[in-house]
Amino acid sequence: MTGTKQYPIPVQLEPFITSNTLIVRSPGRINLIGEHTDYNNGFVLPAAIDKAVYVTIEKNDEEIIFLHSVDFNESVEIKIADIKPVPGHWSTYILGVVDQLIKREHPVLGFKLSIYGDVPLGAGLSSSAAVECAAAFALNELFAFGIERIELAKIAQLAEHEFAGVKCGIMDQFASLFGKKDNVIRLDCRSLAYEYFPLKLDGYKIVLLDSQVKHSLASTEYNVRRSQCESGVAEIKKRYPHVESLRDVSLSMIEECINQDTIIYHRCRYVVEENIRVQEGCIDLLNGNLTAFGEKMFATHIGLSEQYGVSCKELDFLVEAVKNMPAVVGARMMGGGFGGCTINIVEINGVDTLIQSVTEKYHHESGKELKAYVVQIEDGTSLIS
Repeated sequence: MTGTKQYPIPVQLEPFITSNTLIVRSPGRINLIGEHTDYNNGFVLPAAIDKAVYVTIEKNDEEIIFLHSVDFNESVEIKIADIKPVPGHWSTYILGVVDQLIKREHPVLGFKLSIYGDVPLGAGLSSSAAVECAAAFALNELFAFGIERIELAKIAQLAEHEFAGVKCGIMDQFASLFGKKDNVIRLDCRSLAYEYFPLKLDGYKIVLLDSQVKHSLASTEYNVRRSQCESGVAEIKKRYPHVESLRDVSLSMIEECINQDTIIYHRCRYVVEENIRVQEGCIDLLNGNLTAFGEKMFATHIGLSEQYGVSCKELDFLVEAVKNMPAVVGARMMGGGFGGCTINIVEINGVDTLIQSVTEKYHHESGKELKAYVVQIEDGTSLIS
């Protein structure tokens, strides 16, 4: 594990800190490009951000877990032997991590954990992965298990699968644990090989526009999309036996093997095209060509909306509203879909104007109050002091 990082400790957690307390920060993430490719063994391009989940943790002498959420002003007490999912409850993400550690025969003893976060909930910034990674990292440090970061990411992912019931890919957890300041991560979700690419934002900012639509459909539809992609793979595999996932599929294979009038065709074509955009986008970043990269972001949004069917009218409106603004080089919906944020790369001098203009238009169109977050790329999960 890396050493302690210097991040401020949220004042909200100060009442829970003693001389025996460890404090861990685990960030949310953005994804520049490469959406819904991770569970198809494809490529993604995420980064950790300066909004995070923080936990304090210390041992106790009982076989009991004490959890407290500052945000919800709520506490949970449970015997280690009795842990189980509590659907829809914040504690599920932490208890799911404990469950995975126990299944790996790591001797989890009693502990007390308090949690606070400033990652907006339901905004598509992977607050759940930040919670899981914070818990996994903190428990690993507290009990000196010696688990490598990549295994912590897998533990956090399986906690989401088995306790939260969302069959997510590994991108969110990986980005939270492996983030690097001022860099994006090109992650191969099949091999888990990764490479950092400097994100040179001289003169630009990353602006997230939060639709304030909570993606209540996302969990169910996420699993539906996964199943649809698997159906497409099964069709292609009849003619190309080596194909194991959409990662192995070319556009010509889709044209040959899947009826173009079917929904499966559009789902699969989007994923294959998105993998191509990630690879080409990395070349744009190396060349410092943000304009070309931004064009790919717009193309991704069209694909997510029209081919993959995971956008919504609010997200489409937010992308359309900025599309012709000279200060905006790229925009798209981000995350699981059906709500949450759009991600925008915007010239610094145009940020305030954009936020004011789109906020007014969005309220007039939807009746909803838009929230905007200007975020920076930060390091991943760490102990803090």
